[in-house]
Parts: sequence; C-alpha cells; structure tokens
Amino acid sequence: MPPKLLCAGRCVGQAGAAQAWHCPPGQGHSVWDAVRMPLGAGTPVNVQRREDSATEGSHRLILAANRDEFYSRPSKLADFWGNNNEILSGLDMEEGKEGGTWLGISTRGKLAALTNYLQPQLDWQARGRGELVTHFLTTDVDSLSYLKKVSMEGHLYNGFNLIAADLSTAKGDVICYYGNRGEPDPIVLTPGTYGLSNALLETPWRKLCFGKQLFLETVERSQALPKDVLITSLLDVLNNEEAQLPDPAIEDQGGEYVQPMLSKYAAVCVRCPGYGTRTNTIILVDADGHVTFTERSMMDKDLSHWETRTYEFTLQS
Repeated sequence: MPPKLLCAGRCVGQAGAAQAWHCPPGQGHSVWDAVRMPLGAGTPVNVQRREDSATEGSHRLILAANRDEFYSRPSKLADFWGNNNEILSGLDMEEGKEGGTWLGISTRGKLAALTNYLQPQLDWQARGRGELVTHFLTTDVDSLSYLKKVSMEGHLYNGFNLIAADLSTAKGDVICYYGNRGEPDPIVLTPGTYGLSNALLETPWRKLCFGKQLFLETVERSQALPKDVLITSLLDVLNNEEAQLPDPAIEDQGGEYVQPMLSKYAAVCVRCPGYGTRTNTIILVDADGHVTFTERSMMDKDLSHWETRTYEFTLQS
C-alpha cells in the first residue's frame, strides 16, 4: 500500500495526547528500542526482535524512542521526503546541520536510529552526527557495510551510537549496531530486546534498566492488545518521569556536566528548563511488512501543547 498519513491532530496536556490518539545541551537523543526477531534514544531506545512473528497480530520489530533536545532547536516534524518521498523522518533544521535526523525509516526497508554519547566536553568543530542517519537512509549500501565505513570515520564525530537495519519481508531482517566510544567493529544484533541510552548499547544505567523493564512488560502483552492500545501504552513508558537514583554510572560518565540536571536527566522522560524530551516515536513492523509510525511532538516549546501523527505503509522489500 502507498504511504499515507493515517491521523494527525493536536492535544493539550501530556497524558491527554497519548490517550487521545491511541494510534542536556548537545547530548540529546535517547531511544528505547525493542526489536523482536525474526524481527520476522538521556535518550533511551528499546528494541526487540523476534523469531516468531509469523503469528497473526504479532510484530517482528517494535521500537520506542525519545528525542531529548533543546526546546528551541529548530526541526521539522516527521514526514516523507527524498527521492519519490520514500523516507519518513523528522529533520534537524539547526544552522549548519540542516537535514540531519535522529531516527528514520524508508519504504525500501532501511531504518536508522542515533543516540549521542554523554561526554563532559564536546568538540564543537566535529561533524554533525545527524548526517549519519540521513546518509544511511539515502544510500544503497547495506547496514553492516555502512557501519563498517562509519567506524573508519568515527573519530570525526563526538560520541554517538548508531543502529542501522535492513528490513526485508522476503529475505529477513538484519539489524546492526556501532558506537564510536566502544568496540572498533560494528556488530549484528541477534533476536532479542536491547536498550540504548547515552552510553554504549545495553550499558546498565538505572533509567535504562527501568525503562526496558516497562517496555518488556508492555511488549509481552502486545499480542493481546489492539494496536492503538499498544501504541498508547508504549507512549506512557516513554513519558515516565520517575528519576532512577542514585546512579553512579551516569555521574561517572557525565562528571560535572550532568550534576546540575541529574535529578531530571536520570528519568526516561527528561524535563529540564528549556531542554528535555520533545519527541516520542513508536515504530511497529508486522510479519507482512506493514509499518505503523507514530510520532508525538512538542509544539511551540510548550509542554502543554503536543501534536501526534501516525503514518502507515508496507515495505517494498
């Protein structure tokens, strides 16, 4: 089926937005990903991949992600762009970094998600990390080969984590990971559930472990839930503001930089003055390659004003 905007609307109030639709400076992007195989970003990402997704109503990929960023940083809401409008993502519009993104998927089955690695000092001359996602979504290079190339250029960027995937209903799904503050080579992720925040993949920050557990509890009920209820439940996970403290791992990695906002940063949903979680994204892919992409975004730098959009399409791969 061709890509389509299933629903769009604006809500007032955080809980209201999730229910109605059913359907730190420089350190943003957290993702909670759950990938279930066969499939077949403080930013947390939970990914679960399953080998048993042939069951009717089940999903071979479930991804839940937060984008943490300055509220004032300009960006575009998720929409289709690129050749033949085949790529669906939000876009960064910060001067000098226009066109980068933190998360996107294409109708050809290419998917990528980026989180920044928490570091006390940044190199302001480094290249923009958002281009790593954009370049993958627009290339014909497979995910593992792309991450191998990125690993050779990782020193040009501040710390990051990158998930890249090739989703194919016919050939099977391949999901890979690389972090430029970790091992030198990318890895292929086996079926399972993975959590990613602003440290390396599966680093047991308390907020990551907490969010991952909430995510798993929701996903385990997913086959018994209507899709709109599942999406609402995952949005609830992404908007949990309970600080998970103490967490020496975050303090050790972030140093003095993270101390002033630690009580807020140590939650799945970050809420600091002028900075925090401003976008929630849920991506579901079922056994037949049907994709449901839901994005909930803060509007006008106003915590009481959110817009939710849901797109649906079928993978062409």
